[in-house]
Amino acid sequence: MSIMMNSPLLSIRDLHKSFGHIEVLKGINIDIHKSQVFGFIGASGSGKSTLLRCINMLEVPQVGSIRLAGELVGFRDTPRGRKPLPARDLSRQRRRMAMVFQHFNLWPHRTALENVIEGPVVVQGMDRDQAREMGTTLLRKVGLEGRVHAYPSRLSGGQQQRVAIARALALQPEIILFDEPTSALDPELVGEVLKVIRDLAQEGMTMIIVTHEMGFAHEVCDQIVFLADGKVEDLGPPAHIFGEQAAPRTREFTRRYMERHQIEMGRPE
Repeated sequence: MSIMMNSPLLSIRDLHKSFGHIEVLKGINIDIHKSQVFGFIGASGSGKSTLLRCINMLEVPQVGSIRLAGELVGFRDTPRGRKPLPARDLSRQRRRMAMVFQHFNLWPHRTALENVIEGPVVVQGMDRDQAREMGTTLLRKVGLEGRVHAYPSRLSGGQQQRVAIARALALQPEIILFDEPTSALDPELVGEVLKVIRDLAQEGMTMIIVTHEMGFAHEVCDQIVFLADGKVEDLGPPAHIFGEQAAPRTREFTRRYMERHQIEMGRPE
């Protein structure tokens, strides 16, 4: 049976999020299946990062639901209505969908290896020796086998982001959420991070990637969502999003971006 015939791994229904009187998300509906890579593109302020933070309940939506493998995220239904999950249950759900941020968020006083194994040891109770072995393997996987004992201050931005990806993988998540993973990097360091994400996609990791890297999204993503004004303006495979059948606003956005950056579709940036 194909992936698309199965129930979605992540299901978002009628999601709304406001900050004061400003409605940022206006009824988002998306299904993501196991091993799919979804890219989210759109202008700044369109709601991309807010949507990602709602999925992980770093921001709490006012309306709608998010389900991970059928389980309601962030809440539980009771006879008296929907109630927030206890902190322990929410933490368990978050471990199932690890997040990689723009700015790495590494512990500066801990080595690359110590950053990677913190979650498994402290949160999941993994044996420290077992965690070190796993962490060393993951750092090798992201090309940092020679930097296991280096502190963040001794790592480049690209290396720090790869440590952050290894840290996310250490939680053995079902899905990884990437929030502009290359936006804080110097241009010459972007490629090394995108290579790691590309490798994860080839291995079948389910991922959501908020990105401005259009060439990369075209190459790696199975589906691309174009958000505009807090709504799903367009959704489809790269051939649709970057083709003549895309919605008018999508075509205008991608045309302007590609002209500005002189991107040739089908080739990574």
